[in-house]
Amino acid sequence: MSYLPELVTLGSVLLLGCISPGPDFVAVTSHALAERRSGLRIAHGIATAITLWASLSVAGLAFVLSQVALLYEVVRLAGAAYLVYLGASVLWSARHTPAKAPPMQAAMKRGSFRRGFILGMTNPKAAVFFSSLFATLLPAQAPAWVYGATIALAAATAFGWFTVVALAFSIGRVQQLYGKARRGIDIVMGTLLSLLGLRLAFER
Repeated sequence: MSYLPELVTLGSVLLLGCISPGPDFVAVTSHALAERRSGLRIAHGIATAITLWASLSVAGLAFVLSQVALLYEVVRLAGAAYLVYLGASVLWSARHTPAKAPPMQAAMKRGSFRRGFILGMTNPKAAVFFSSLFATLLPAQAPAWVYGATIALAAATAFGWFTVVALAFSIGRVQQLYGKARRGIDIVMGTLLSLLGLRLAFER
């Protein structure tokens, strides 16, 4: 039996899920504007978390999280708090860092991979997304290699997309434009991250 149609459909949905604007996109672009290396690191941290969520979904653990209300709420509130923290860090840096130093770069230069990984792992929607997607598209009796290919596909899609985003927002011309209006951009980015966190905290 050929599983190629299922894998192609799965890959398309995964790509659409990555492209959809959200906290991951805002975090990667804000870091990439400050520094290419920082942008790539947070992109790879997020992609690593996505790969882990895909692996947990294949193992059935993400399904448990998506079904247990208390666990879901804990992850959701942790993710919301972390987004607000990231946004507040950028806003504080934009206000207190001297004009000669890019505020976002000062706020985000270190720990970018860890920041991206935590951001990805505290997104409870990932558990619901992967669990429902795999349950819908993957046959129950599929061989082990299909599940391995599914995890590899999720990893390739996440790493590929967020790497492209990081590189696109860290090219010289884009960073030059950022340098001319960095405080305003930092305020917008920090506000967006904080609002996304508050939205996650209060949505039901």
